Amino acid sequence: MATQDNKRLAVLIDADNAQASVIQELLAEVSRYGTATIKRAYGDWTTTNLKSWKETLHRMAIQPIQQFSYTSGKNSTDSSLIIDAMDVLHAGSVDGFCLVSSDSDFTRLATRLREAGLVVYGFGERKTPGAFVAACDKFIYTEILRTEPAEDKTTDGPALPALKPMVLAALGAVTREDGWSALGPVGSQMTKNQPSFDPRNYGFSKLGELMRRQSYLEVKEVAMEGSAGVHLHVRLKQASEKG
Repeated sequence: MATQDNKRLAVLIDADNAQASVIQELLAEVSRYGTATIKRAYGDWTTTNLKSWKETLHRMAIQPIQQFSYTSGKNSTDSSLIIDAMDVLHAGSVDGFCLVSSDSDFTRLATRLREAGLVVYGFGERKTPGAFVAACDKFIYTEILRTEPAEDKTTDGPALPALKPMVLAALGAVTREDGWSALGPVGSQMTKNQPSFDPRNYGFSKLGELMRRQSYLEVKEVAMEGSAGVHLHVRLKQASEKG
């Protein structure tokens, strides 16, 4: 079985619904999950709408797939990408897919690929419909790829009210009898429950830093056996400790 480091990934880009300006950062993000062995961008490259993509395609070695718009109002690009995805799936040459689009039309494709046992990472803007987000194993909003998150940012933004229920649900699923949970399983459970979860959505590059800033949580460091490193563990604060 492929590990995360050597996982082969097919990156399929709906150029009509993605921006060339974020692709370099997006491919760097993809490298965190595996190796992009297939990189394709779909669109009608004869139009002026996609001219901003030319330099990016060459620089990032992305193969442009031409799809003419035969009928006005019909998105032929979606169909071309979906057909190619199924061909790649049946070829058995990859371990997972990265679908780059904010279009809900790829919801069923993501579901089908996961039914076949492959991992699916979605990439799109925050406007992406919830159905497509939920259909992926993990969904990354491209807005967080544009700038480096600020470590000192507070978590008082509009997304904060939705964070606590996600944390509590994850803790409820993985907490040990002593009340503590290793941070890794907590993060994994949060992503399973909500594929779009990412600490960068809240202004932090690391999950541990985000958890430390939550007043209802206690975080401790536990020495890793046989090494100088540490694991982070988290639990709900006891009633007498809550401030």
